[in-house]
Amino acid sequence: MFCLAALTKCIYCASKGPRLDDGRLYRFRYGVELGLNHPKGTAKGSAGFQFSSDVDISLAWRNPENQDDQLLRVQISNFQIQNVAQRSRKNNIFHDTTTESILGREKLEALQRPFMLLWRMGKVRNLYTHKAEPMTVKNLKRGVASMLMMQLNSGKMIEADASGKCLVEYKATKDQVVRTKRMDSCKNQEIGFTTHSQVLGVSEKSTSVTVITLQDGFIKSAVAEETHVLSTNAHQTTALMDTWKAIRGQLEPKSLSKSSAPRSFLTLIQQLRKASKAEILKVLRNCSKTALPQLVDAVTSAQTASSLSAMLEFLDFSKADGMMLQERFLYACGFASHPTESMLQALLDISKGKIGSNDIKESVVIIMGALVQKLCRKGGCDLPVSSLYTLTICFGDEAEVQMYLLALKNSLLPEAIPLLARYAESETGAFSTIAITALQRYDPLLITSEVRQALNRVYHQNRRVYEKNVRAAAADVILSSSPSYMEVRNLLLSIGHLPHEMNKYMLSKVQDIMRFEMPASKLVQKAMEDMMIHNYDRFSKLGSSSAYSGFMTRGGDVVSTYSLDILYSGSGIMRRSIMNIFGQSNGALLHGLQVAIEAQGLESLIAATPDEGEEDLESFAGMSALLMDVQLRPVTFFKGYSDLMSKMFSMSGDPINVVKGLILLTDHSQVIPLQSGLRAAVEFQGGLGIDISGGMEFSLWYRESKTSVNNRGALVVVGNVTVDADFLSVSLEVSFDMEAALDFITTVQFSNYPFLVCMQMDKTTFPFRESVSKVEKLASGEPFTWQRSREQLVPGSEFPLHQENSNMCKKVFDSSW
Repeated sequence: MFCLAALTKCIYCASKGPRLDDGRLYRFRYGVELGLNHPKGTAKGSAGFQFSSDVDISLAWRNPENQDDQLLRVQISNFQIQNVAQRSRKNNIFHDTTTESILGREKLEALQRPFMLLWRMGKVRNLYTHKAEPMTVKNLKRGVASMLMMQLNSGKMIEADASGKCLVEYKATKDQVVRTKRMDSCKNQEIGFTTHSQVLGVSEKSTSVTVITLQDGFIKSAVAEETHVLSTNAHQTTALMDTWKAIRGQLEPKSLSKSSAPRSFLTLIQQLRKASKAEILKVLRNCSKTALPQLVDAVTSAQTASSLSAMLEFLDFSKADGMMLQERFLYACGFASHPTESMLQALLDISKGKIGSNDIKESVVIIMGALVQKLCRKGGCDLPVSSLYTLTICFGDEAEVQMYLLALKNSLLPEAIPLLARYAESETGAFSTIAITALQRYDPLLITSEVRQALNRVYHQNRRVYEKNVRAAAADVILSSSPSYMEVRNLLLSIGHLPHEMNKYMLSKVQDIMRFEMPASKLVQKAMEDMMIHNYDRFSKLGSSSAYSGFMTRGGDVVSTYSLDILYSGSGIMRRSIMNIFGQSNGALLHGLQVAIEAQGLESLIAATPDEGEEDLESFAGMSALLMDVQLRPVTFFKGYSDLMSKMFSMSGDPINVVKGLILLTDHSQVIPLQSGLRAAVEFQGGLGIDISGGMEFSLWYRESKTSVNNRGALVVVGNVTVDADFLSVSLEVSFDMEAALDFITTVQFSNYPFLVCMQMDKTTFPFRESVSKVEKLASGEPFTWQRSREQLVPGSEFPLHQENSNMCKKVFDSSW
């Protein structure tokens, strides 16, 4: 809060603008209170300071041709600093200090040196100070000058003060003027960055209102209150080598699911952003093999020119033996919070060079798609390197279609939609599936009637026979992309004429849409008023396939939902299983996680007959993951009958790793220029340690199959606000962390018909820890530090699915004894 109170009054004011009386001295009392606090804290617990002074203002010159052009002489005196909240002598950093001991003689003299303002129609047009004055002193003088911004009539305009150029609204009455600054409109020279995703980003709510009391048309007093509330939408004293030695034990693979790993990861990134290329290379070359992948995550996530250059020199993509580190680098690029054109250019150069591994070549192209999407969100679609990448994708080698389709799935380029629609009708099931699931990621408004026509041809098999999972994917996109009434009607009429497990899947999908009130629910309800559609014959189909959606968290600024879709073949073998987790905040959607497991061509193992269109499919099982809106390279469990047999007899039951590492989720940095002339530096960072694995077990002896997706993770979010006035600084740090595990297991027993299918989605009990610390510090002397923390256990739970699944699970577990 800032206050300017007049001890004398003005007796002269013209009708056009406020004017000072020639030969009169105007003395004001100026005060600033700065407080930093946790949103749930009390005013008494704020960290901060307050200062006050006398301000003398007099008229130095008036333009004889324009009486509203005035040059004012301003002088600050009697400057005092103290705590903003009461402190004991032990905790009072200002005890036994003087203003001169705090500021230093040079700064105090500069602060008390008079300065000049060009004041026109109540607006400060220019500020003139001594050339060699310290920047801190100049900023404090700008804060005093900002209090003189006013006008005597109501209206809106762009004004420049200590906060920058902002849209300001005035509401004037006879004795009062209220000046409201639209903080979201302010533009200044401060440079910062933030995470591309709103869901993972930082929300800011700021207000600035100045109430000016008038007497005889001039300022009697002015009181300004400015607040900035920042929150996450989800919560330099050592050399780099010393930092690494201190924390490297926390970055070993066994610690990745513990909160100490992402916390150390965030600390390391801060140091890496200040390090040179040579320093970074030194740490990389002196790291243990087990911790090196996590160090690669951190170096890449630092996203500086030095860190990128160091990684490109450290990794040799022409050799296949460094595949794990190469892929960790690529994934960290894909998860980059604010990627640059140079990062995309680096991957483009790698793709054109010699690459020792086909898997890495595929990952390079796929991750380039993710970078294009993020650059386009920042308005970088027209950058030369983005255009070059688009040409590379659109005219890629036909033999590598799957790789390029996955890249397009990541890029979300609108111009790729017609190409994806064409591949949706491909004779190759894998191409169709990728193309259709890519279309599902687009804004529904971009899915035109022509695209839906292609998807309808796939679902209804107008031109050729398609695999069940392809048809099911087409139905999902149609129903989620503003379908017409006739499209919905035709989909519902098809139920009863589909392979029986697909019948059951479509029934579950329709019921889920209605129960969860999805966008298509009103059209579905309307269509089901027709008894030709909604009848017992159609809606009593049996089967094990299902689709179900639910809430993981609901309330506050973020809503997270989950969905589990599973489709079986007619023989009871799982065909497709998809788990999704979404986050929504402020109208933005984040696809946090998708794990899809697919299997085909396994009917020969149990002497079963394949479904229509799937008679000649090669034996295959694999997993595809999408994490934080980034599609990753798919993982193959086995391919071909001989590979299946060798894997089956050598199967250890251990899950296969899908993705493992450290991800910089939230990355926000900004400087808020305050009206007082002070600067608040804000930083929020969130780190995620994650370990996702999946597996598929198949027992002919027990005639049972089991698929599992295991998610282990630890999240740490740290927010810091610092106001550093050179001679004095105050800071507030808020952090929280949690460790959690989420398992999704599907068990199928096919010894008898109908098959027994049990799906389980379990969340373990996990700790949630929160801490707040406040620091007040002078340039010399002991700082005052206040810390509080709390911990609570969040109980585990099994996420609900449909009642039919619960009944089936009871039978599965009863039969296993």
